[in-house]
Amino acid sequence: MAEKLHDYRKSYEKGTLSQASVDENPMQQFRSWFFEVKENGGIDEVNAMTISTIGTDGYPKGRVVLLKKYDENGFYFYTNYNSEKGKSIANNNKVSLSFFWPNMERQIIIKGTVEKTSEADSTNYFHSRPKGSQLGAAVSHQSTVVESREVLEKNLEDLEEKYENKEVPKPDDWGGFLVRPISIEFWQGRPNRLHDRIRYTLNNNDWIIERLAP
Repeated sequence: MAEKLHDYRKSYEKGTLSQASVDENPMQQFRSWFFEVKENGGIDEVNAMTISTIGTDGYPKGRVVLLKKYDENGFYFYTNYNSEKGKSIANNNKVSLSFFWPNMERQIIIKGTVEKTSEADSTNYFHSRPKGSQLGAAVSHQSTVVESREVLEKNLEDLEEKYENKEVPKPDDWGGFLVRPISIEFWQGRPNRLHDRIRYTLNNNDWIIERLAP
């Protein structure tokens, strides 16, 4: 059954973006936008981002993960290395990240290459998580077929009993990824679909700043 969505429209009027106003460093520009969005409110998880990979089957796939750190090197998240996205990254380390913040009519699209973080970094982050999250990571062979929800819950109960008064060891197949950006585009919604798009492109360790047509 066809359903037309022609009338789903809005006018974007909450901000502007120009080459003259942005920071020379895209990571500093990201930091400014991130905290502006957070302070403005209305977003449950401002650090939620979509990571898109090329799967081993040749198809692209996007899914939402949580950004856990960013610095001058790039953007960090943590997952099971044997998950579908982990295997996709091992097969092709070129990825895209995107943030959409409707409360301020903003979007950021990042292209880059991804690599594993150090074992020490992965272990430190793992033990900073609530114990329930640690156990959940340990019990889940992410992206594999499971018999039922009941099986997962029973396995979790067994681990809770096993580690009731013990530290949960980080699984060998779980850890961090660092996305090193080569391109970061900042999108600000504007009226009449004449949106502002400012793109930073890495060129010999320097960032080239350009305006794109909306």
